Amino acid sequence: MKTSLASLLFATVATRTSAFAPASRSAFSRNMSTNAVPLANGAMSFDRVCREWRCKYTGDKATSESLEAISKLVDEYLPQIKATSSDATVNRLVCGGCLDFKLMTTVPLDDFGPWEEKGFAPEAEFLEKLKAIEGVSQVETQTITNMVI
Repeated sequence: MKTSLASLLFATVATRTSAFAPASRSAFSRNMSTNAVPLANGAMSFDRVCREWRCKYTGDKATSESLEAISKLVDEYLPQIKATSSDATVNRLVCGGCLDFKLMTTVPLDDFGPWEEKGFAPEAEFLEKLKAIEGVSQVETQTITNMVI
């Protein structure tokens, strides 16, 4: 069976769209907001998306100079980060055992696309400065859903 160019183009566009675009409702939907995306056959859903910035730091958590420098960097950028959405939440996670530092910014699904189109600003600038801190390594990012349940 021959497929038309239009069909191929549609299939390509459809498979390349954001993984976070709302899907159609299923019979398994439970207590979802109007724009929530169902997961797990409707057993769960999400309408908030998180961008995580993470790294490793050095030293003891109580006296780490790299962790102190990270904290100052967060303080510098926090107003810009919170301005990504009027409903943004920002969480800081620090593990003293594995020396993880994570900054998680969660926004409503409707605000995520516009923020993504802007390159998650101020992400590039923040990460560049984070990488320049002595003792910081393994700087990474991840996009994940983040729902309060």
